[in-house]
Amino acid sequence: MRPSQNPEDIEKFNMFYNQPVEYQESFFPPSINNPNNNQSLYADHGQQTQFSALKPVQHCYVDSSTGNSSEPVSDICPSEMHHSPDDTYHSSGNSSCFTSDVTDLKHKLRELETAMLGPDLESLESYNNTPSAAANQMSSESDKLVEMLIACAKAIAENNLITAEWLMSELRSVVSVCGSPIQRLGAYMLEGLVARLASSGSSIYKALRCKEPTSVELFSYMHLLYEICPYFKFGYLSANGAIVDAVKDENSIHIIDFQIAQGSQWITLIHALAARPGGPPRIRITGIDDSTSAYARGGGIEIVGRRLSSVAASCNVPFEFHPVAASCSDVEIEHLKVRPGEPLAVNFALVLHHMPDENVGTQNHRGRLLRMVKSLSPKIVTLIEQESNTNTTQFFPRFLETLNYYLSVFESIDVALPRDHKQRINVEQHCLAREIVNILACEGAERVERHELLERWRSRFFMAGFKPYPLSSSVNATIKTLLDNYYESYTLDERNGALYLGWMNRDLVASCAWK
Repeated sequence: MRPSQNPEDIEKFNMFYNQPVEYQESFFPPSINNPNNNQSLYADHGQQTQFSALKPVQHCYVDSSTGNSSEPVSDICPSEMHHSPDDTYHSSGNSSCFTSDVTDLKHKLRELETAMLGPDLESLESYNNTPSAAANQMSSESDKLVEMLIACAKAIAENNLITAEWLMSELRSVVSVCGSPIQRLGAYMLEGLVARLASSGSSIYKALRCKEPTSVELFSYMHLLYEICPYFKFGYLSANGAIVDAVKDENSIHIIDFQIAQGSQWITLIHALAARPGGPPRIRITGIDDSTSAYARGGGIEIVGRRLSSVAASCNVPFEFHPVAASCSDVEIEHLKVRPGEPLAVNFALVLHHMPDENVGTQNHRGRLLRMVKSLSPKIVTLIEQESNTNTTQFFPRFLETLNYYLSVFESIDVALPRDHKQRINVEQHCLAREIVNILACEGAERVERHELLERWRSRFFMAGFKPYPLSSSVNATIKTLLDNYYESYTLDERNGALYLGWMNRDLVASCAWK
């Protein structure tokens, strides 16, 4: 059931949301909360700190179908942070640490503990304050935050405004964009819940998109995420390995990239083909643009063409670039300029989940695009997608899936950069938080983040007439070498001809090939 559309309920909620709070690192543009506030959406978050020591703690995962917590599993969490003396980024009134937040909910929990434990409570508190109990205490508080977030989402799903508003009030005091992974994720999920309850998800999401950082800043955030986590490199290297294998006997190749972005994927491919025994093939790349990448580049898709042409020239590789400045949903065969008889490779890197399907409108662009590509008889089609299920699921199970998926992503970032690192905060806000808000707050055509599990993508490819193209063992070996440069909790699994990159016990990105 959707939240109430009654004007009185909405007015009541807006009065609640705009009340002063001691700490609220809001993801909303200041103009929404305060029309007279001209402050930048994302303020300076302070100085860079030293890397923190790491220690294992217990973490509880959530069943995405029921919302029930599973048995705790080993997790990695930074221990005590070493703040710079001139660090200026702190919340006013409250510490960013979850353990120091005092809320009405904590008082109620303490009253319950007193009633249940009586005289034993004091000895229990003494035990909890010992160093040996620190990890368990942190785990317990993280689990409480998870439970509060789930309870809030469930209240919204059941149209229980009173409970949802009370829980949001409690959550504001315990989430933080510079806290633990669950605190940081909780801050952005809370914004998504607020927007959904106010029935303003689409307008807030559009407002957020109007508050972009400068193109140079956005590019730097995207590049930092590319460097500190192996997700993009995993996808690019696995796809490139499959393409190199498929065209090993060809003298020319035409690559169609349905989201060229910055063109980074093809730099390594050009270098690999340049070193091929017998000489490199002639390479032609058709790059299809998207607005976010165009903004980050600070210019049109021609910038990518010039960059790749320069790389190819330095490697003595014959090269041609064909730009297509159009949305993937609007691409037709005539845009691709395919020449008769040329070997064709098609690349879908983290793009198909943005295509509307039969559940959104009358046109199934996912199916249409795959059938169109199949009609071109490509030698290989590579697919890279996030291993998450947010396309057709209802709000509450979608919330649980988002919580589980992005918590793993935030945890993987947590071991790469300090929690109050200015650039880490910007990366999460500008590269991840928008996705989270869109998944939770928007519906219909406005919800553009529509991920599907690989098994569902398999069905779509089979229906379009494709057959699996097995990845070679050399691709697997290359990815293992890549992961040697990253934290040990990343996992690589090969199942049914596909590769899965994960964090601990959660698959995050899947890569496979088709023909």
